Amino acid sequence: MIKKEIISFIIPCYNSTNTIGAVIEEIKAMMSDCLKDYDFEIILVNDCSPDGTTYEKIKELANADNRIKGLNLARNFGQPSAVMAGMHYAKGSYIVCGDDDGQTPFIEFPKLFSKIQEGYDIVEANYSIRERRSLFRRLGTFLNESMATNLINKPKGLVLTSFWCIRRFVADDMLRYENPYPYLGGLMLRVSKNACNVSVSHRKRLSGKSGYSFSKLINLWLNGFTNFSIKPLRIATLSGIFIALAGFGYGLFIIANKLLYPKKIMAGYTSILAIMIFLFGFSFLLMGLIGEYIGRIYLSLNRQPQFIVKDKINI
Repeated sequence: MIKKEIISFIIPCYNSTNTIGAVIEEIKAMMSDCLKDYDFEIILVNDCSPDGTTYEKIKELANADNRIKGLNLARNFGQPSAVMAGMHYAKGSYIVCGDDDGQTPFIEFPKLFSKIQEGYDIVEANYSIRERRSLFRRLGTFLNESMATNLINKPKGLVLTSFWCIRRFVADDMLRYENPYPYLGGLMLRVSKNACNVSVSHRKRLSGKSGYSFSKLINLWLNGFTNFSIKPLRIATLSGIFIALAGFGYGLFIIANKLLYPKKIMAGYTSILAIMIFLFGFSFLLMGLIGEYIGRIYLSLNRQPQFIVKDKINI
């Protein structure tokens, strides 16, 4: 008997007691109808949900079906770390990630999988029409996309989302990253640029609200900003050189003006104060940027854990 290939679905869970059951049923129905030639497993990772019942729901689902596996993290590590935790236990030839709130249209996963079968290594869903989101969510998405395009050399036009499918070798290389603050898009694209988008629909949440605050979105942006590129440091260096040259040129202008017009009163206290404030502010910004890099190096050297599994079921 030929052993079927496995597709591993990884779903990070946060306050999803009322939604994860429907998500599981959708995946099961989709696999039964469209991908009968493949086995599957669903790994649910509870990222220390404050509701206190999400992991109980996961255990209930896992006890009813051994294809459902559960991980309970010791504290909240964030969605990227939760996905990495799930990947460590995934057995599939293909790894799929989606959300726990019902917004991810798993029913359209065959569209992504058909592109994998065409030969792509990474397939990202692209929500052509999104449900209305708050201003800071749109701002966070814009910052994330801009950073990915300019700093980690994301292929032009490729959109990164939370619904994607990758091949096993991509996941295996991603798992070599053991430091805190993983940035999933950067980890994928450092393995392969053979990636594409597939247009899918975007749905409303089944219940509740997003667990992403503005600060979490900024942290996600910083993970990619500082973990996978030194371009910000190079930009800082070039900016420093430019400002130094501009200051030197302005100094020559003042000297020449004084020599040519010695009786002219050179007041300019306001402009000098403004320049000083700008230079001090810019200097502190650069020191903060360098400090962010040094802080992350410090945490990595001290082996701050990427995640800690407190409990697991069916694994």
